[in-house]
Amino acid sequence: MAIKPKSVEIRGYQVGFGDCFLLSFVYDDNDKRHVLIDFGTMELPTRGSPRKPAKQSEHMPVIAQDIQRVCGTTLTAVVATHRHADHISGFGTDSRTGKSGEIIKSLKPKVVLQPWTEDPEAARDASSASRSSNRSRKSFIQGLAAMHDIARTVFKLTETRPAWMGATLLKELRLLGLDNIRNESAVKNLIAMGNAKGSTAVWAHYGSRSGLERHLPGVKVHVLGPPDLKQSEKIRSMRKKDPDEFWHLLANLAGGATTTRGAIASGSNGTRGLRHIPAEARWFRDRLDRIRGDQLLEIVRSLDNQMNNTSLILLFEVFGKKLLFPGDAQIENWSYALQDAREVKAIGKLLADVDVYKVGHHGSLNATPKKLLWEKFRKRGLSNGKRLKSLLSTLPGKHGKVTNKTEVPRRPLLEALEKETVLSNTHKLAFGKNPELCYTIVIQP
Repeated sequence: MAIKPKSVEIRGYQVGFGDCFLLSFVYDDNDKRHVLIDFGTMELPTRGSPRKPAKQSEHMPVIAQDIQRVCGTTLTAVVATHRHADHISGFGTDSRTGKSGEIIKSLKPKVVLQPWTEDPEAARDASSASRSSNRSRKSFIQGLAAMHDIARTVFKLTETRPAWMGATLLKELRLLGLDNIRNESAVKNLIAMGNAKGSTAVWAHYGSRSGLERHLPGVKVHVLGPPDLKQSEKIRSMRKKDPDEFWHLLANLAGGATTTRGAIASGSNGTRGLRHIPAEARWFRDRLDRIRGDQLLEIVRSLDNQMNNTSLILLFEVFGKKLLFPGDAQIENWSYALQDAREVKAIGKLLADVDVYKVGHHGSLNATPKKLLWEKFRKRGLSNGKRLKSLLSTLPGKHGKVTNKTEVPRRPLLEALEKETVLSNTHKLAFGKNPELCYTIVIQP
């Protein structure tokens, strides 16, 4: 058996606004080891006449079957970078995605790697807080659960189409609300795969072991994010924008989440009749009746940003090449590895020589920190075969607006990717009756 790979094949699958990457480490003709990083979508490209988005229930099983074709009978590892639907919905075993998760489960991954915030034991684990904070790891997990409750309520509210909710606002609230719903079927399947015989579930944070290296000889894997709360509180991004009591509400909503969901959905008559509301929730209750338009959108955007800040950041080193997969990590997540960690200089040197960059958050600007990350990539703009390779999975027009410079992918970033890197973009793949399922690049020593 070879002690290190001879090449790496990277497939970026067409999942529209979502992520799905299959890394195949080729040791010899009879020994290929496969790592699936994310498998989800929020919306697929349009097709047909009249043009309508393709159905997830039809397309996602096709993607899963192609992954099965490439892998044969065995998948070395599944990586779910974070809980957003556009990264994990394909792991679901329900009818919405055509039970595509059953196909992945049949490949019996040896490792299922997720961020520490997804550990089902975390809500009962460690009560110690970082530094002077009075909010523990336990309360942080409870806060994330409360966010999903609010997201579900917001999504249900959009289905009622209230008169004050315009078409543009309705579209964005539906997107963010649906993306932040817990995706229970996918979450349960990921846990089941990790608990299966012969498999190991790994819940990772900055500096922890990935669990991948024992199955990938000759490959080193650095976990660069997210930090846990003993390392950094910057992933609590909501504290920068919202009153502290708003976060305090979310972090302590275990007993009041149902009440709050009902309050948002029912309006003024519902909120005034509620009883037994925790003291910390009253601040929010008294304002529910006045939440409209941009106020509601700001809250849901904050929930979305918070979940992105729990995203895994993985750096693979193989035969001198470096492959960076940061999920949807944003600046609060990145800043620990790039600014605060004791090893910050060593990490800076590692990242400067990255050969392959999976573009963060489908091309949003705040997921590719310009000064801290992008401008330090030394292989941007090289004229020979050493030029930085970038991988983008996106669906333009799905998220944000050009008018307020929030469109995804962000135009200046996309122009820089096209000018300074060798860009592979799922949006360039043909889509129709016989779609191109993926692009493939091969990395060699």
